[in-house]
Amino acid sequence: MNMDLTLYLVTDRELARGRPLPAIVEAAIRGGVTAVQYREKNLSTRQMIEEAGTLAAICRRLGAIFIVNDRLDVALAVGADGLHVGQDDMPARMARSFLGSGRLLGVSAGSLEEALRAQADGADYIGASPLFSTPTKPDAGPALGYEGLAAMTARLALPVVAIGGIGLANAGATIGAGAAGLAVVSAIVAAGDVEAAARSLRAVIDGAAKGAKS
Repeated sequence: MNMDLTLYLVTDRELARGRPLPAIVEAAIRGGVTAVQYREKNLSTRQMIEEAGTLAAICRRLGAIFIVNDRLDVALAVGADGLHVGQDDMPARMARSFLGSGRLLGVSAGSLEEALRAQADGADYIGASPLFSTPTKPDAGPALGYEGLAAMTARLALPVVAIGGIGLANAGATIGAGAAGLAVVSAIVAAGDVEAAARSLRAVIDGAAKGAKS
């Protein structure tokens, strides 16, 4: 399966300014988003399946990866490309056993130790979280910073996606620290022009990645 995690959007309806998530996701993908994680805590299971199904169809049509946060049942129900779990969610090893080998498993890690354990338990990628403190997830642990991110990427055989407080100002440096991709929430979801915000971020990421290879 294609695992392009270059620009990874995490949804948050509270930041969407009343706009429907399908419209935001479609605009974001057109702007360069390569992966979408559906993160929802407040809807019923039926509502989540309906909305996730719509988002999954958009991602399939436009060529982006679709991942569901935490809810294995929803991911399987809509044929998502994968599941993402945190340290307080279903254990990664158990999630992998349910997902099988045909779907992606992402695991959030706030330390090198957590990341190495997730790798051993069958993760396909690591979400390094939080890179910096962020109001979208106030209960996240201590910030990793560039040094923590670099230490993680140096030790892991898996791609590492950085999340937490990432925007245009620090996107390039984050790629420079070894991130395979950037996960963002408010930088895209809350933007006045979602497609333009995604396109600007993607340009910085691509430029930084090109510079790192040269």
